[in-house]
Amino acid sequence: MQTKPETKQDISFEDFKNEILNDYRIAVTSRECSLLGRREVLTGKAKFGIFGDGKELPQLAMAKAFKNGDFRSGYYRDQTFMMAIGELSIKHFFAGLYAHTDIEKEPMSAGRQMGGHFLTTSNNPDGSWVDLTAQKNSSSDISPTGGQMARLLGLAQASKIYRHAKDVKAEGFSVNGNEVAWGTIGNASTSEGIFFETINAAGVMQVPMVISIWDDEYGISVHAKHQTTKENISEILKGFQRTETEAGYEIIVVKGWDYPSLIEAFNKAGKIAREEHVPVILHVTELTQPQGHSTSGSHERYKSEERLKWEKEHDCNLKLREWMIANNFATDEELNQLEKKIKKEVRDGKKEAWSEFLAPIKTDKKMVVSLLADLANNSENKSFINRLKNDLISIDEPVKRNVISIARKALRYTIHEDSDAKKALQQWIKSFYTRTQPEYSSHLYSETKNNATNIAEVAPQYNENSELVDGRIVLRDNFDKLFGKNPNAVIFGEDSGNIGDVNQGLEGLQKKYGDLRIADAGIREATIVGQGIGLALRGLRPIAEIQYLDYIMYALYVLTDDLATLLYRTVGKQKAPVIIRTRGHRLEGIWHAGSQMGGLIHLLRGMYVLAPRNMTKAAGFYNTLMESDEPALVIESLNGYRLKEKLPANLGELKTPIGVVEIIKEGTDITLVSYGSTLRIVEQVAKELHEVSIDAEVIDAQTLLPFDINHDTLKSIKKTNRLLVIDEDVPGGCSAYLLQEIVENQGAYKFLDSAPQTLSAKAHRPAYASDGDYFSKPNAEDIFEKVYAIMHETNPGKYPKLR
Repeated sequence: MQTKPETKQDISFEDFKNEILNDYRIAVTSRECSLLGRREVLTGKAKFGIFGDGKELPQLAMAKAFKNGDFRSGYYRDQTFMMAIGELSIKHFFAGLYAHTDIEKEPMSAGRQMGGHFLTTSNNPDGSWVDLTAQKNSSSDISPTGGQMARLLGLAQASKIYRHAKDVKAEGFSVNGNEVAWGTIGNASTSEGIFFETINAAGVMQVPMVISIWDDEYGISVHAKHQTTKENISEILKGFQRTETEAGYEIIVVKGWDYPSLIEAFNKAGKIAREEHVPVILHVTELTQPQGHSTSGSHERYKSEERLKWEKEHDCNLKLREWMIANNFATDEELNQLEKKIKKEVRDGKKEAWSEFLAPIKTDKKMVVSLLADLANNSENKSFINRLKNDLISIDEPVKRNVISIARKALRYTIHEDSDAKKALQQWIKSFYTRTQPEYSSHLYSETKNNATNIAEVAPQYNENSELVDGRIVLRDNFDKLFGKNPNAVIFGEDSGNIGDVNQGLEGLQKKYGDLRIADAGIREATIVGQGIGLALRGLRPIAEIQYLDYIMYALYVLTDDLATLLYRTVGKQKAPVIIRTRGHRLEGIWHAGSQMGGLIHLLRGMYVLAPRNMTKAAGFYNTLMESDEPALVIESLNGYRLKEKLPANLGELKTPIGVVEIIKEGTDITLVSYGSTLRIVEQVAKELHEVSIDAEVIDAQTLLPFDINHDTLKSIKKTNRLLVIDEDVPGGCSAYLLQEIVENQGAYKFLDSAPQTLSAKAHRPAYASDGDYFSKPNAEDIFEKVYAIMHETNPGKYPKLR
């Protein structure tokens, strides 16, 4: 169903006619899929539908200008484009609607995302890259409107780096930076802050990006007069228009039903972006949305009769049909015959997709009916089991949950029975979950050999000449080694380039490696993370720096909606091994001492969250991550840059293991678990506890996601029989998470002689200055007295009440 990607200058009239007819065939096919898809939702076969009707012609025009190596970062209405580049068939469309979990049948997400969310394959099953320059590429869509804009910036910037950075390895990723990143967005979503942040950043950076705005004057049911100043996004963006003396955007406005003008506009936009590396805004106006926003409601409820009449007259498919007849490309009768043929093809494709979706479930249903019959014949509760069996038989078109739910319920009637039939049903349920649960839960983290937890530790090495240096020097010199041996590594952020980051961990590296690889960025956290995602999707190894942990909140929606879910929602078909570098903890003040760890570890499942206690540990994490293919957040201790550390002799090679805790001090009376800056205070307190005959074992959690995969904390508690988790997050935050990991998941409750406890910060942000820190976060005296109180409860004679 692919359009011809290039139109030759000397194309014959017959070839031109066939190309137009092929475009019309794709447009009608896409429209019929939308119409029939809506009916499938309303009849209950599918749960929800959001379709691309009304946007067919501009997407066909975009497909013609889209070349191998290009990337799309798009909108969930781009089905026609995906059909035009040959990546979405009729059966794929309906398999997505039904949530088919077979990745071969539903190649967009194996049913993990609702229909309308598209992608192409970037990785082989073993995690190795495919040749991105030999195919047309689409990054995986997300539902949050405007969310696609952040990664679009990085997808475009990659071309600039590949074209201009020395020594970068481009094979399979770029051909001289000639690739364009194509973004699509609905007009209402241009109201999102991420849209304007991306627009500004791309204009500053001058990257090859084309943003197509599909404008049908509505956002769900809300008219543009409530969305956009002057009701016209290109009008208010005129200040970004480039001039002869000032860099900026090329802005093109075109009507969405005008087929020849659309082709001309998209070809022009692609040429400018590709050759000049100038971003382009393509405002496609006068579009329609024939079925309204989604299957949740009807657009007749909010559009006037005049608007509905206009939409029927200006439907882009109808306009193309009229233009073809007027210009003798086809007759009305010929198009009628073609349309009838397409309708049958869509109906047949829908039927095949539904049949393929049901087939394995019906096989399971047949098996469970047989198992229930045997179970009933061997049970005192035969009548109850037969009732369940008959309930299952009566479901003509079951889904998986119908089958497994009934199978599980049947076991309740045999609790006190023992039979071969019961064992057979139990075994079937077990095997069902073994093969089925991964269809919904696999690929949260990498399942290749490059999973970071598989990378072995390389301890720092020291010799008699190892000097004591500021922690920042350890980081700086390690980054120097890292960038020296990995030409595709880049780092960027606020103050990262010219001054070598706010704490001088990158001092002098921009001069050595250039301003494309060690780069400054504007104050725009969301698109800094987006840059990282886009660059990583194109084979670079980015480190995106957020100056302080507190500021990561401005990028949190990009992290949690896009980056953390990418591997999972693509079932491993796309990866973005971005390292987010930031710093926080224990500096005085509300906005520079953040410890939002509880929120981060819950919102960023799918990423690693690492909290090294010093810069040697941090350097090891960066080296480990650079050998893996997964994203991570590394939080350096903000008050550790000037603390003295021995300078390792094996910088660039040392590796801190991920998922492994470290026992800092062995002890026999109580296990103390902490991380980051607070860990240093715990170490100090452990020495003071010796003065009152308390021997504490101190464990550095180090990696919060994942935590302690070897269960070394459990081994400690088997020895000490007591547990205190200390951190500077709010009550119920990360300390509560760690407590659950240790007590519940590791099973430490069996070995505790005292109630496990936590010691956290106060519920508010830390107040300013040293006293603010002391009275807001756990201090040495708090920790000492908390441990002492636990020991007092255990042995009040030996440890009399302190206060």
